[in-house]
Amino acid sequence: MRHAVAPAESVENNYFAVTNLLKICTHSERLSKKDLGVRIPRPLGNGPSRFIPEKEILEVSKVDARTQSIFEDAFAALGRLDNISLVMGFHPQYLGSFLRTQHYLLQMDGPLSLHYRHYIGIMAAARHQCSYLVNLHVNDFLQVGGDPKWLNGLDEAPQKLQQLGELNKILAHRPWLLTKEHIERLLKAEEHSWSLAELIHAVVLLTHYHSLASFTFGCGITTEIHCDGGHTFRPPSLSQYCVCDIANGNGHAIHHDDSLGNQEMCGEVEVLMERMKQLQECRDDEEASQEEMATRFEREKTESMLVVTAEDEECVPSRDISRHFEDPSYGYKDFSRRGEHVPTFRVQDYSWEDHGFSLVNRLYPDVGQMLDEKFQMAYNLTYNTMATHKDVDTSMLRRAIWNYIHCMFGIRYDDYDYGEINQLLDRSFKIYIKTMVCSPEKTTKRMYESFWRQFQHSEKVHVNLLLMEARMQAELLYALRAITRYMT
Repeated sequence: MRHAVAPAESVENNYFAVTNLLKICTHSERLSKKDLGVRIPRPLGNGPSRFIPEKEILEVSKVDARTQSIFEDAFAALGRLDNISLVMGFHPQYLGSFLRTQHYLLQMDGPLSLHYRHYIGIMAAARHQCSYLVNLHVNDFLQVGGDPKWLNGLDEAPQKLQQLGELNKILAHRPWLLTKEHIERLLKAEEHSWSLAELIHAVVLLTHYHSLASFTFGCGITTEIHCDGGHTFRPPSLSQYCVCDIANGNGHAIHHDDSLGNQEMCGEVEVLMERMKQLQECRDDEEASQEEMATRFEREKTESMLVVTAEDEECVPSRDISRHFEDPSYGYKDFSRRGEHVPTFRVQDYSWEDHGFSLVNRLYPDVGQMLDEKFQMAYNLTYNTMATHKDVDTSMLRRAIWNYIHCMFGIRYDDYDYGEINQLLDRSFKIYIKTMVCSPEKTTKRMYESFWRQFQHSEKVHVNLLLMEARMQAELLYALRAITRYMT
């Protein structure tokens, strides 16, 4: 029998319960609380995202019955509705697939114990200094009976989990370096060894949370008020905003006059649509040779290495985060600058559809199917719109984004003309993609706002779903190929 689900309005009200209570506090109530010595927390921001106005996110759940239903189910299952889900609510079809997959990975029958699953989530999120996800899984880890001592640092965790540290850092930052020898060391570690099924479960969790960290930073996800870092006890400023609200542009009374920017970007969508039309005509007229296609891929791969992030300084993780992983200095590097080369991974030799899917499904039943549905949902999701234009075929643009991300990881599709990427993705967009995928902790609001200025926030969230899933699949391909090579 299913327990009663919170009705539509109560789900939304639950999320803002504390905030609303604070807003209706009278002056006398504040005085009485002060007399009692009770400190009243205030949220450190307005809404689930630092990048997207709160009212736009909330409006989605009010007008879309499917989104509201998914929110209710998530609330009933978890007793909470996190900010990631609220932002993903722009795309309810995808959100449903995402939540089903994540629930299965964390809660349902599987090779790994529940506390191991959450600890691996902590390890993965910590690699990108994603305190939002780390804190979420610290709480869940303790709720399922995890040993608090493990949270003092990775060196306090069991040796079996410590040995996963090498795989975690390579997958997060340089997955092309993964070999069957790394797999062998985990599977043949005597009393601390992993089974193949356990390792597949761990790999899926690691790649899930590496990519989810990208989405979290890419959408400017804020911490919920009840979590560490989500509230303050400082009194409000005169205008009832804290400085961070104003800086984030989320204040209700603050209107940013972007008319000049709009004038500068006028025609951006039309130019992109015209390029798509011209590229389609070129496809119909002539087809490049295989040699030329290979040359274009290598050129695009080299150029992607030379794209620098806008905030290209080192981010030093805090002790609270870095204790959950080893070798904090290890990260993504621009290899071409040091004369190094990312080898080419040909999808025709090892693909998700023909190889990875069946391997995951065999060792961790049903998960391969769930992942495949989630990948397909993100890749094929379309409303046939671009900004204010309707009845637009966006498949060429979606494919360019997906393949550019895989190109950055050295993954090549023989049947794709990589010359299209430079026609469809401008430099500011490439900077955003590279930062979010390779060094998500460096993503800024300025970078989010600098690409696709005329597009809706829902379209930018869609882009972030593409980036997240393409990154996860790229990492999985390298890990599963290494496991396959070990098995054969």
